Amino acid sequence: MPETTEPNVGSFTLSGHPAGEPAGPVDVPEHDEWPLPNGFAWVFPGEGNHGSLVRPVIMADGFNLGRSELDTLYQGLEGGDFALVSELRRRGRDVILLGFEERSASILDNAEAVMAAIARATAEQVGNAPLTVGGFSMGGIVTRYALARLETQGTDHRTALYFSYDSPHRGASIPVGVQAFSHFIPFANDFAKQMDSPAARQMLWRHYDKDTKTIGVAPERTEFLAALEQVGGWPRRPRTLAVANGRGDGVGLPEVNPGDIALGIDRIYPGTTFYAQAQGNDVTAAQLNRRFPKAEQTVTTNGFPEVDGAPGGTLHTYKILADTIKKLGGKTDLRYENVCFVPSVSAVAIRDVEKQDDLYANIDKLDVMESEVDEFLCSSTTTGHTAITEDLCTWLLERLPD
Repeated sequence: MPETTEPNVGSFTLSGHPAGEPAGPVDVPEHDEWPLPNGFAWVFPGEGNHGSLVRPVIMADGFNLGRSELDTLYQGLEGGDFALVSELRRRGRDVILLGFEERSASILDNAEAVMAAIARATAEQVGNAPLTVGGFSMGGIVTRYALARLETQGTDHRTALYFSYDSPHRGASIPVGVQAFSHFIPFANDFAKQMDSPAARQMLWRHYDKDTKTIGVAPERTEFLAALEQVGGWPRRPRTLAVANGRGDGVGLPEVNPGDIALGIDRIYPGTTFYAQAQGNDVTAAQLNRRFPKAEQTVTTNGFPEVDGAPGGTLHTYKILADTIKKLGGKTDLRYENVCFVPSVSAVAIRDVEKQDDLYANIDKLDVMESEVDEFLCSSTTTGHTAITEDLCTWLLERLPD
């Protein structure tokens, strides 16, 4: 490594598609591919449908950087504890996996792919069975907006059921110190590009602005929420369902102690330290340091809740960063591999995430009418963001329209 700059450690991205590594390779069966505006889809007919579309289920990909990798999405849906695509097809459902040409693009732009997929599915469908439309992580937000927009336009989307799978209806969380570090790296890098993307700015409840070095609600989020409100907020014709990978009893990650070190780095970016988010004002979230070109930066927050340890679907945020640092010759002190990414209250659209009491609310004891969706389910245990689990998937399958 030349003694003129620190290494580029921003080669990673954070994923919003189904979590977990398959136990072994999963063969992707033969399928048709649809080209769509701003996206594409893979189509897997249900058993007994003789290759025709009869009872379509459209499932949209989640957040990342670049073009959707539907083979990876398929592996995540099939290779874990529950083979969701196979079970849908066994029940005679036609599975349409919807991908985007750029997953980090504006949700409003990617909604075009959803609307086109719905139009093609209804045009090619045999019979008049209603559609099911939803998605994982960001995919649940894109489909929510697309369906609501179609209704506003007066288009019959013929969808009887909408679902979201650990989607950040009230916002997602990536530690602001980590966001800041992506821009502290003295190179253009994929992680910084992802953190500064339109979709990240629209979904993160708090965003670090690289130009002003301030933390707040990104203008793109305000604009997106306004656009969502203009189409009614939610689709009104279908039944709306939401599932959360976090628990519903108010228990999050008790091992995450607010204010403690989450990750320390040495050898490269020496002295850089990230802390688990704590409440209060002028709270240090990260201390960033680099030798070449020399720079230091302290990232502080004001009025944040203890979001890193909150109930919700988790992401290996600090482990992903630590593994990258180690590959490049750095030394790490990793205390917390996982932090909350999509709070449970956000995934089931029942409370906002800004206040500690709301963020840690015991959802199981709340009036279900507080939620913006018709029905929801939280995981019985804390699981990874968009992890495909038997309890969540079985609950959804039981509610598919006839």
